[in-house]
Amino acid sequence: MPQPKRFLPPISALRALESFERTKNVSETGRELGLSQSAVSRQLKVLEDYLDTPLFVRDRKRITLTLAAQSYALEVRSSLNSLGTASLRLKANPKGGRLNLAILPAFGVRWLAPKLPKFVAQHPEVTVNLSTRLQPFDFNAEPFHAAIHFGQKDWPDVNYLELMKESVVAVASPENTKLMKNGEITEIFDLPLLHLETRPDAWERWAVIQGVEIGPPQGMLFDQFASMIQAAIHGLGAALVPTYLIEKELEEGVLVSLSSAAPISIGSYFFVWPAEQAIHQPRLLFEKWLCKM
Repeated sequence: MPQPKRFLPPISALRALESFERTKNVSETGRELGLSQSAVSRQLKVLEDYLDTPLFVRDRKRITLTLAAQSYALEVRSSLNSLGTASLRLKANPKGGRLNLAILPAFGVRWLAPKLPKFVAQHPEVTVNLSTRLQPFDFNAEPFHAAIHFGQKDWPDVNYLELMKESVVAVASPENTKLMKNGEITEIFDLPLLHLETRPDAWERWAVIQGVEIGPPQGMLFDQFASMIQAAIHGLGAALVPTYLIEKELEEGVLVSLSSAAPISIGSYFFVWPAEQAIHQPRLLFEKWLCKM
């Protein structure tokens, strides 16, 4: 709902207030804005009259802001910064909009990033901004139009587009593999197990699919696959890792599969966006592009 016009003062007066709150000096504000002292004083008086609210405490030697005006100036600064950022984004991309996308780091680097140049080539009018989020979040509280989600359809109030199923394999260094004398699946759980923070039950779910019952396994905890893979390579334990992340490591032999069973899927990657979101053209273009991949 638009704000009444009487509550939207001239931006020149707001800039004078923001500068004065920082400098505490009319002369310094004038130098910053390229105005004379009298012009700055007029802008500040315009703002006070416009709001019909006292903003300043004046005496013969100096002028200071009231406590309420100080708080107001901080909000004005934030709004001016937002306007500046919006203008910068418009200047950087004058023909189109932007898509703020929350991604999972490993999937974003290995799967999405190599494909993005094709989208950019097809839609140069759209600027894609990528940021990392490891867990589902409230779209109303975060500046994202869409996100990449792994697992099941358990993110509330969003629409889903499945991108791919993820196949995982249990791996370890060749040294750790030698500790498995008989090559049985149950021996895997005698090794130190490495865990991902966002998938705390991955080993249990994998064991169930393999027909093995285990209690909640203990072991080192990692926030990203990259660090967990390196830990496995250096002999710190067995890791349950998506196959697309370790093709090179398996080929080079620095990691070895611990089971002859085929890789299994314990979840999928989804492109998600708020169910109640109004049509956002950059997001819609990105969704259609994903559907054609």
